[in-house]
Amino acid sequence: MAKLGNLLENLEVTALRGDLEAASEQEITALVYDSRKITKDCLFVCIEGANFDGHSAAAQAVSQGAAVLVVRKPVEVPQDSDVLILQVESTRYALAFLSAAWFGHPASRLTTIGITGTKGKTTSTYLVKSILENAGRKVGLIGTIEVIIGETHIHAENTTPESYLLQSYLSRMVEAGCDAVVMEVSSQALMQHRSQGFVFDFGIFTNIEPDHIGPNEHASFEEYMRCKGLLFKQCRVGIVNRDDAHWQQVTQGHTCRLETYGLSEGCDIRATDLKLTNVNGKLGVAFHVSCGGEETESGRPMDFDAQIDMPGRFSVYNALTAIAICRHFDVSVPDIQSALLAAKVKGRIEPVKVSDAFTLLIDYAHNAMALESLLTTLKEYEHGRLVCVFGCGGNRSRLRRFEMGEVSGRLADLTVITSDNPRFEEPQAIIDDIVTGIQKTDGKHIEICDRKEAIAWAIDHGQPGDIIVLAGKGHEDYQEIRGVKHHMDERELIADILKERGISF
Repeated sequence: MAKLGNLLENLEVTALRGDLEAASEQEITALVYDSRKITKDCLFVCIEGANFDGHSAAAQAVSQGAAVLVVRKPVEVPQDSDVLILQVESTRYALAFLSAAWFGHPASRLTTIGITGTKGKTTSTYLVKSILENAGRKVGLIGTIEVIIGETHIHAENTTPESYLLQSYLSRMVEAGCDAVVMEVSSQALMQHRSQGFVFDFGIFTNIEPDHIGPNEHASFEEYMRCKGLLFKQCRVGIVNRDDAHWQQVTQGHTCRLETYGLSEGCDIRATDLKLTNVNGKLGVAFHVSCGGEETESGRPMDFDAQIDMPGRFSVYNALTAIAICRHFDVSVPDIQSALLAAKVKGRIEPVKVSDAFTLLIDYAHNAMALESLLTTLKEYEHGRLVCVFGCGGNRSRLRRFEMGEVSGRLADLTVITSDNPRFEEPQAIIDDIVTGIQKTDGKHIEICDRKEAIAWAIDHGQPGDIIVLAGKGHEDYQEIRGVKHHMDERELIADILKERGISF
């Protein structure tokens, strides 16, 4: 329970009905934004969603005993009720501040790190967590794959949860003894104010490319950039990839102190002398880190060699993101070096040992842009064949299938087309669309509808020096067929395949 006045302390509200001053001592029993969870003497926030407008449930909320309604626009309620109705400019914005107050402002007891960008958010969060924990910190994580609170791992539904759930997680992290949290901050979350209610200690921008543009997402690339940039009006220190062509547009109007990282001259923290590494099929990059000058509030100078066992230039950018943050925590160079080598991210260019002769990777690349980036990166390494095993989801744009087929046909030496999440479509129809894209190229392909059989075929036919990548599923551990999610984890499929062949590592 909480007093209404305490919940409203950081909000500007207008009373449309009732006496706000008289109600400030009112005890609120629950903070609710889901009309199915309304209880007596709760505060109900009317959220306008894509499919349901909470304002339409105002009368229902009153009849079920809600003490206070927070609205963006006038609502109709029974005339004989004594409900207090408060109007705000944005109910999503209000929910964030109400939630922070409801849980006792947990972010104020944590060092908060928010990472935004089109790509690299997930890997960067895990790298930051790895480095800081190597240095003795206890770090919570909120991201696309999961929420980590101590030893507890919670499956994530959204990259950044709704503000009430976010504050709940932060509160649980404080209770678990965490002293920091690193989280992915999506453009949708920034647009919908899910991450409001506190100021981030550090805000990070990785990169931006045209994505998430369309119905129920962003109207244009310009809006997408603007939403990303909101993080830099809600953090104390902004750390940005200076090599990204749009970094200045994204940070336009920022209210934080800015620092930069990248591979080019002029970056505050810079990586040079990149060398691709391939040790027993484990792909990575070695590089040199430099950050000259005197010790400042940004941290001490740095000058050391590092290596990350993840392939490609983008892995170096992810590592620089983590290094730029951890410099503020006075983490030692040996701790940074060992953490970068040890860090692994489920479903992000994740190596799975199946042979001493060739490499197998699992990656979440599930659209043409991500697949092109992945395959282009892998082609930079000396290898035998590049084999891409992937499918596409059903009840989604057919254009994605054509595009992914064309990308794999152009870049991979062999494509094994299989099933992903067919949903309510026939798997073969999806495969046929992918083939249409491949046929625009000279790429070789085979079709194996069953995903386990496709993976088994790729392993059985692996040749010395091959790089085999299983694309599209990544961290997902299910396959959706006819509206039912069936458990399917590619790591388990691989383990079964190896067991059936009497192979162990």
